[in-house]
This record gives sequence, structure tokens and C-alpha cells, in this order.
Amino acid sequence: MPHRENPNTAGSRKEPSAERSLLASVVTDPGHLPERLADFAVRRVGPAVPEAIASLRRDHPNDTEAELRARVVARGRRTVVSEGSLVGGPFLVLIPVAFCAALLRQARTVLELAALDGRDPTASARAGELLVLQGVYEDTRQAQDALARTGRAADAPARWKRWVALWEVTLRMAHLLGVLAPGDESRAAGRRVRRVAVQAWRWLLLGVVFLVGLVAPLVWLPYMAVTYQRADARLADRVLAHYFDTAPAPRHGTSRPEPEVLAAALRALLSLLVPLVLTALTFLTGLRIADSRWPVLGITLATASGAVGALWYWRRHRRLRPSSSS
Repeated sequence: MPHRENPNTAGSRKEPSAERSLLASVVTDPGHLPERLADFAVRRVGPAVPEAIASLRRDHPNDTEAELRARVVARGRRTVVSEGSLVGGPFLVLIPVAFCAALLRQARTVLELAALDGRDPTASARAGELLVLQGVYEDTRQAQDALARTGRAADAPARWKRWVALWEVTLRMAHLLGVLAPGDESRAAGRRVRRVAVQAWRWLLLGVVFLVGLVAPLVWLPYMAVTYQRADARLADRVLAHYFDTAPAPRHGTSRPEPEVLAAALRALLSLLVPLVLTALTFLTGLRIADSRWPVLGITLATASGAVGALWYWRRHRRLRPSSSS
């Protein structure tokens, strides 16, 4: 007797999110992360782009083409910062998912700008253009050849190999996003000595943020927000120049930070006050385990870090839930 699917359970299992689907694909082939990302974005994100552009035009009928492009860039940048600044402290394990979400949102912005230029966002040529705009290849011919050589995803590796592959993929995504290597091509930063010094400073800052983030997870918010804004601005400049021959807007070092960055910095400061207050209370109350204050302090800081991170994570997803379901 043939097996019949239960109608109550068929299709009831939720389809994996785009970022988790992408992560599952690239973990099987870390060496072709950019190619798999570009192909995935065109296939999974591209079909939704025409409707998004049509909706944008309906909502802003009086906007010029330049104003529509600016709206696409600004909307994409806000979402990239929101998605990429997701984790820290006890939620470091979510960094690969957050990086995937940020990369996919960047790719969507590129596809939306291509659609504004009258190009089909679902065409395979967009994948090659995305690789060139990300700086992976010098021209679209090389990119298309690389896409053609990228085979199907392999089977999932063994558990311990999966963790190694996940670490490699995370580092590659960080470079692609500009978190570890922003890739500033200005002449002022072109000299090797200065470039090495700047990169060493960024690694040092990242290490400090990582250590502080273990007890005050929200310190990741302003750090990642600034990093993503700079990297996304560079990508937007390249995309606008490629599709619309638009020169990049001049930037000044004294430009005021975005409101989102200021809000993130305020939340980070508040989260930093929590472990400081708890540390003072631990020493003032004299609580001890095995005649030592340090176990009490460690348990207190770990618990506080998890609580602060969980509270922010829960509030953020509760706020995003209505919009994601619509």
C-alpha cells in the first residue's frame, strides 16, 4: 500500500530562511563562497526584485531616477547594518547567519539598482556583475568562467570538518563584507607600510571588541554598524559607477555619524554599565565560592551577558515579526 502523506503535516515544516539555506550550501564548498553567493542571490532574491522596484515607484511617483537610486541604497544600507549587527557575546555562534543575511542584503541592493537600470535581476549575467562589483574578479568574463566551473554542492561534511569549514566560511564572509579587510583603494592608503599598520590596528580593535563583548554583548552594535556602513558605501559607489556612470559622492572625515550608529552606541554604553555595576556589587557584598570572589564574579558576568543579549535579541525579533510576516 503506497504511503500517503498526512495533509496535516505536509508542508507544515517551515522552509529554511534564505541566509540559512545559503550557509548550508557554502559550508559544503567554502572555496567558492563568492560564486555560490552570487548564483544564490540571483536565483533566490532576483525574482522578488521587480515587484520591489514597482512598489518603490508607486510609493514615490514624483521621485527622479537619482532619488529612487538613493532610496534603494539608503534602504539597503539600513537593513545591512540591522542584519549584520545581530550578534555578540553569548550569540557569537550566530555570526555566520548574520554575515549571510548581510551579504544577501547587499546583493539585493545591487540587483535592485540593476533593475532600475532596466536590467533583468534574474539573468545569470547579474551574478557575474555582482562578483566584479564585490572585487572578486576583474571583469565579467572571468566571473562567468568561474561560475561555470562551480559545480553542484557536495554532501555535508563530517561534524568536525563542518566546524572547520564553518570557520573558513565565516572568515571569507568577513573579508567579502569588509569586516576584516575593507579594501580601501585610495592612494593615501596605498602604501604598503601604512596599509599593514591600518590592518594591524583593525585586528587589535576587533580583538578588544571581542573580549569586551563577552561580558557586554551590545558593544558589537556600534562597531559592526560603522564597519558595515563604510563597506556598503564603497560597494554602492562601485555599483552606481558601473550601472549609471555616477561619480562617488565626496566623503569627509568629520561627517556626522548616522542616527542608527548613535543609538547603537548608546545601547552599547548601557550594556557596558551592567557588568561594571555587577562587578562592584559582587565585591561590595563579599560573596564567595570556595573562599574566592572570582567564581562568583565569573558566574555573575556570564549570566548578565546572556540576559542582556537575550533581552535585546528577543525585543529586536518581536519588533521585526509583524513586518516579516506581511
